[in-house]
Order: sequence, then C-alpha cells, then structure tokens
Amino acid sequence: MPLVKQGRLAEDAWTTVDDEARLPATGAVIVPLSRWRSQRDALLARGGGLGVRLDSDQRAEDIAPDLAHLQLIALNFPTFRDGRAYSTARLLRERYGFGGEIRAVGNVLRDQFLFMHRCGIDAFEVADDRAVAAWQEALEEFSVFYQPAADRRVSASRLRQSRKAAE
Repeated sequence: MPLVKQGRLAEDAWTTVDDEARLPATGAVIVPLSRWRSQRDALLARGGGLGVRLDSDQRAEDIAPDLAHLQLIALNFPTFRDGRAYSTARLLRERYGFGGEIRAVGNVLRDQFLFMHRCGIDAFEVADDRAVAAWQEALEEFSVFYQPAADRRVSASRLRQSRKAAE
C-alpha cells in the first residue's frame, strides 16, 4: 500500500511481518504485539529498525516500558467506526513522549486524516496514490482549532490571549 508522510508519497523501508512469517535477515520490521512479547530479546538482538503493530483493542500501556527500543508504532484502524487508536496515538505522544513514527494502517479514510494527524499520527498507509492530494486538502481545511492536541497547533483561546497581550 502507498505510504503518505509529510504530505507526499514516501518510500516504505519497513516490512510488516506477522506472527508466523520468517523475519527478513536485514532491514526494518513491524511485528504484532504478540510477536514482540514472545520474541522481544531476539528482535532486539537482530538489529535494524524495529516497530510494533497495535490492534485497536491493545493499549499504549502494553508497550510503554519498551518505547525506547522502538522506532515505529503502527496503529491498526480495523473500521472507520473504531476510534480507539486515536486515543492510543495521543497517549503515545503526550503521556509517554514517543518521538518515533506513528503510522495509521488498516481502514484509513480521507475524512480522518486531519483528526489522525492532530492526535500525533505522522504516517498513513492509504488505499491509492490519489490520497496525497486528499491528505493536503484535509490538513488545510481548518486553520484554527478550539482544542489543544498532539500536533501542537495553537488553540483559538491561546490566539485570543496573545492578541490581547499584544494590544
């Protein structure tokens, strides 16, 4: 699937490997949480980039102690109605200070790009290459927000306060 990062298609250097598949000899891999738990030491000894995929019923707390060893967290969106991964992304960024890539995978829809980005997701596996234009449009739809979020945009109330202070 195409990968959108920073508003453009990006080369995906990561290989997603399920529980039973053989690990490639080299290169960055994304493994399910179950494989991370059962093969943690072997995965760390392997070298190369290391990422973990969390399904929507798995929590940020499940990997929080290991975040220093991970460069990528892939959050699975099984359906557009399941928003648990939004909360997971915010927790990873805000509570646990994860600075690596947070990638949305699964049912990633254009209507959700802006909200995913505001929650701290910075890479998106999308259905086709046309999503790049949609991603740019989504991020530019709103210029002011009421709520603070993981994307660190200034909220409307902070903008008002800074204008009053400047007067």
